[in-house]
Amino acid sequence: MGKTLVLVGLAVAGLGLLIMMGVPLGRLPGDFAVRRGNFSFYFPLATSIILSIILTLIFAFFRR
Repeated sequence: MGKTLVLVGLAVAGLGLLIMMGVPLGRLPGDFAVRRGNFSFYFPLATSIILSIILTLIFAFFRR
């Protein structure tokens, strides 16, 4: 359990470093944003797919 927490912490720190460097996480091509008047809708389709693939690989790695 301790090793898993350390690895998750390192992953979060790495993600924070990427965001600080200017990688546009959350605003990828394929994310839909609709703004009309007082209404705005944001659906992060590409971000969701990439996050799903990354989490699947991480969980597959820990399962072994």
